[in-house]
Amino acid sequence: MSFDSPIITFTVLLAVIFTIPPIFERLKLPGLVGLLLAGVILGPNALKLLNPETDTIKLLSDIGKVYLMFVAGLEIDLAQFRQTRNRSIGFGSLTFLVPMIAGILVGRMFNFGWNASVLIGSLLASHTLLAYPIVSRLGVVTNEAVTVTIGATIFTDTGALLVLAVCAGIHGGDFTAGKLVTLLVGLALYSLVILVGFDRAGKEFFRRSGDEQSNQFLFILLALFLASVGAQVIGVEKIVGAFLAGLAVNDVLGRSPVKEKVEFVGSVLFIPCFFVDMGLLINIPAFIKTLSSIALTLAIVVALIGSKFLAAFFAKLLYRYNRDELLTMWSLSLPQVAATLAAALVAYETVNPAGERLIGEEVLNSVIVLMLVTSIAGPMITARFAPRLPLPKADESDDRSFTVWQEADDHPFTVVVPIYNPNSQRYLIEMAALLASHEGGRIVPLSVAIAHVHMDDPNLITALADCDRRLREAVAISESFGVKTTPIARIDDQVALAISRASREQNASLVVMGWGDPWRIRARVFGSIIDSVFWSSHCPVAVTRLLSSPIEFRSILVPAGNLSESTLAAIQFARILAGDRASVVILHVHDRYVSPQKLDVFKFQLSRFLAKSSLPANASIRVVADDNVSGAIVHEAKNHDLTVLRSVRYRTAGGLGVSEVTTRVLKGLTGSIVLLGEPRRY
Repeated sequence: MSFDSPIITFTVLLAVIFTIPPIFERLKLPGLVGLLLAGVILGPNALKLLNPETDTIKLLSDIGKVYLMFVAGLEIDLAQFRQTRNRSIGFGSLTFLVPMIAGILVGRMFNFGWNASVLIGSLLASHTLLAYPIVSRLGVVTNEAVTVTIGATIFTDTGALLVLAVCAGIHGGDFTAGKLVTLLVGLALYSLVILVGFDRAGKEFFRRSGDEQSNQFLFILLALFLASVGAQVIGVEKIVGAFLAGLAVNDVLGRSPVKEKVEFVGSVLFIPCFFVDMGLLINIPAFIKTLSSIALTLAIVVALIGSKFLAAFFAKLLYRYNRDELLTMWSLSLPQVAATLAAALVAYETVNPAGERLIGEEVLNSVIVLMLVTSIAGPMITARFAPRLPLPKADESDDRSFTVWQEADDHPFTVVVPIYNPNSQRYLIEMAALLASHEGGRIVPLSVAIAHVHMDDPNLITALADCDRRLREAVAISESFGVKTTPIARIDDQVALAISRASREQNASLVVMGWGDPWRIRARVFGSIIDSVFWSSHCPVAVTRLLSSPIEFRSILVPAGNLSESTLAAIQFARILAGDRASVVILHVHDRYVSPQKLDVFKFQLSRFLAKSSLPANASIRVVADDNVSGAIVHEAKNHDLTVLRSVRYRTAGGLGVSEVTTRVLKGLTGSIVLLGEPRRY
């Protein structure tokens, strides 16, 4: 049996991707470190189970490489970039040029040519937002220093890839000034075609295709590979085209399920294959030799750390940021993963007619060490200083009123309740009735029958009869609460679309749904009805797992990491549901680095918000110091009847899935849960 067989190679890769990252994450190490190490062990310098020269490995690695840069383009938040465009460009220029100059100096110091030295500088110029989930959890994403750093990513990544394109072209030999001008003009025109053309074509296709997610998914993949092939046609490395394609379809996808599917496929399959291939290319003797003659590696690491700090320091002086904002900007711009690794591999594989590589093994190995150091140190420093950033001003600290849902003057408060499971139907109706009763509104029980080609199909007739039976039971339950009820049976091709369309037609203020397994509530899951409703609904969606009647709830827990609008909505939802029957405990978990002054500000703003509400004074604030936020929430939830969480979307960082605190909490909770999702904001 040959291990060069494509099926065997693919099976080994899947086994590695499935088993290794979770093990390393339990050891508090990035999963990509495990993939690199697995590549080294399974590669030609150790067990020889995987051969980097096989067509299978080359294909999967190439796809992973372009996918990695495509996801890097998708993850750049263009809305945040537009908010602080000038300052993002300013800091982006600093955190690009200063490391670039430092890298060139290092290259010249170690006798590299000018072209290779400039390329080394470009490798240090970009950055990957590995620590984004940390600032997101802390609620400081809206801090200007954080927003500026996030926005600077578009400048640093684009600049680094453009430098790579020029350096690779020059290294190919026979490169004159005229050819350089031709390349730059062609690259400019190509970028314009991709950024403008793909954006317009994508928006038009998505408008015409409606809810056909499979075709939209294929369109995005086609855009990715067309851009990659087009880059090669004009003589530019394909990862440049992939990154531009990510930027081009960024606005098209927004936060849609299609985007999450695209990222999901990359993060669980193709991008891990790229990291495994990186490990296969590591020559153990050469790597050890590189570390034994540590001068170059140390110089690159020190140059990166020092230059990124210097750039952040200049931004602090220029924009008058404080010390904690300076250190947070530095730590966010420190990790070198996505663009750095992809560009380093491309440079290593770029060979001129004389057989010389653009960069050698010593530089590639140094870049891998740089990735390991910065991917660990960056998030650690962010976790240390980001909690000290000032919290954004609460939306409710002014004189405006705040409500969970937007009510129209000419429509009563309406709760749509999709019903299907008879075991959870009663509790759903009871919760909806309690909310509607408090607001003086109505509930709309909704039962959906899947459409058939023939409307007289016996299966459809049976399904409609079941719908009618469930609706009669729902009306009986709601009438016991004295709440007006408008039952609806609907025939539709998809359950999620039926729910979203019916709630829109009924001018719903809220949708209350049920689910069985909280671990399934993940934005990355394919075909999730709840995910689709979250995405398409015009109003808030409360997804519930109720183990007892809401009438019996006496204590409700609401974790509050920050004072964002979604957090305040969860608090208001819990207080309305509690009424005069139950108490609400607002739990704020902080780590040991949070200053007492910041905690006082947080409690003051939250207390002011609670005092302004006309709801019963049944809410209290509990503050807990614990570095394990999810563990603390799960522990506190054991003493309460219900936990109300806000929906938190998944992101990927460096192409690998990053879990959120909310997900870990959902997995650990065993009691009743409400996950409150916001409508999409346009």
